[in-house]
Amino acid sequence: MSKFTFHSVDTAPENSKPMLEGAVKQMGAVPGLYAVMAESPETLKAYQQLHQQFTNGSFDAEELTVVWQTINVEHECQFCVPAHTAIAHSMKVDPALTEALRNETAMPTAKLQALHDFTLAMVRQRGNVSDEQLDAFFAAGYGQQQVLEVILGLSQKVISNYTNHVAKTPTGPLFEQFAWTKKA
Repeated sequence: MSKFTFHSVDTAPENSKPMLEGAVKQMGAVPGLYAVMAESPETLKAYQQLHQQFTNGSFDAEELTVVWQTINVEHECQFCVPAHTAIAHSMKVDPALTEALRNETAMPTAKLQALHDFTLAMVRQRGNVSDEQLDAFFAAGYGQQQVLEVILGLSQKVISNYTNHVAKTPTGPLFEQFAWTKKA
């Protein structure tokens, strides 16, 4: 059982209340991740700001989904995979791409496969990618800006994935239709 508090707007620390109220307005409820992060207003704010900065970068909706879900699946985050499946649906990302990411199968295009491979290398090698891996990423049409934006997306996902791991955040009603378990 989790020892972490899952806050509502009423129980949250004062500085977290406006962020939780915003989530209720946008999503109709407080997602479990936000409910846990509300204990530390600074963490919740940092997560939300990283999310906004990452979505404001150069990646389109499909590429954002590839980065997020590659990391979520690799980290085996049973909250974030469903949450980002819902986000992908809201961004009109092809469900075939979402399912490929959830099931760890090939991406639909060579460019998205290169993004997936590079993101996975960044996670597994903790940023210590080889010149060959960088060259393959650049050859697919990406540049230095996208390398840095993968790091930005990874920063966001480390905060959420690790929070969900330690808090054992349940998927909850917002995302339960997209429940996920890593295949053996």
